[in-house]
Amino acid sequence: MRFLVRKAPENFIRTVNDEISSLLNRHFDSYFPEANYLEDVEGKYSMPVEISDKGEKYELKAELPGVKKEDLDIDIDSNYVVINAKKSEEKEEKDKYQTKTEFRYGEFSRTIYFPEEIDIEKTEAKLEHGILKIEAIKKAQENANKKKLTVK
Repeated sequence: MRFLVRKAPENFIRTVNDEISSLLNRHFDSYFPEANYLEDVEGKYSMPVEISDKGEKYELKAELPGVKKEDLDIDIDSNYVVINAKKSEEKEEKDKYQTKTEFRYGEFSRTIYFPEEIDIEKTEAKLEHGILKIEAIKKAQENANKKKLTVK
């Protein structure tokens, strides 16, 4: 789900960087389809996200199987959240002739923009069974800038 969001100048560089990275990845993936290892790593180190508008809040769910709480770093601003995660995987196979050990380490990140400002102080995150849940409470709209005009 994509939202149209007014981007503040401090978010501009991050947004441009995300778009360029996405474009380059799509371009080079078509030139190197035989790189099955990279596809495997990308599949294991991706972060599917689901966002729901629940009226007074946004509910964000991200799949992070095998990621521990201490390996998560979440930054939040008034209209976006950045989820950074680290994952390591170790696999060992033994038979009577040999031992095969594989290691994989990776870091991945995802930036999610909200169409409205959120209240940073009231936003909470919880990780349970490989699912990260973030409840981003919408900021109360202040009507201080509105007034009634009388027609003369």
